[in-house]
Amino acid sequence: MRFSRLTLIISLLPIIIGCSNGEDSGVSMTTATAGQIVISGGHETDPVDHGRPVALIGNALGVTPEVFRDAFSGVSPAENGSPSPSRAQANKQILMDKLGPLGVTNERLDEVSNFYRYRPQSGELWKHKPAVATATIKDGKITGFKISDGGYGYSTPPTVQIAGHLTVKVKAELEYTSDLQTNGRVKTLTIIKSFSDDVVNRISSAM
Repeated sequence: MRFSRLTLIISLLPIIIGCSNGEDSGVSMTTATAGQIVISGGHETDPVDHGRPVALIGNALGVTPEVFRDAFSGVSPAENGSPSPSRAQANKQILMDKLGPLGVTNERLDEVSNFYRYRPQSGELWKHKPAVATATIKDGKITGFKISDGGYGYSTPPTVQIAGHLTVKVKAELEYTSDLQTNGRVKTLTIIKSFSDDVVNRISSAM
């Protein structure tokens, strides 16, 4: 979607895309000013992965999440605390047997594993960075977005809400890369529709 320079000058409001609880950006729906975005979610994981951000890990290693999930299926994690040195070595060998032939080196596996290692029981989250964007408003309506920093570390598309414009539905699209500093970044923000438009469409179809 393209906008003229005049339209962009009309109103560029700062939007900070934070983590699921908004603490990274310090923005919540109760403190945001009209036009600011508040993000919820974006760091969910599949229950079968037990908290591991497989989408991020797989892409960082240059394999699909499904391939990494299959490789990890043979691993035996320690039930409490860190695994013994012998178990850790055995687990790593299992991973390398599956991932090595695909081009994943021992050093890269260590780098990626350390980057996404975290302790959820302590309230931690893996390394991530909130995205930053601006919204364009014309005649009181949101007309588009400009992402100045896509952030990184989003494992699932976050839910996007715009303060003062709660009827506007926005879709966030992520991009996964092998670069840890861009993997899982917000690539695009797209207006889907507003509630008022939906009502108009339903009324028109009923006539």
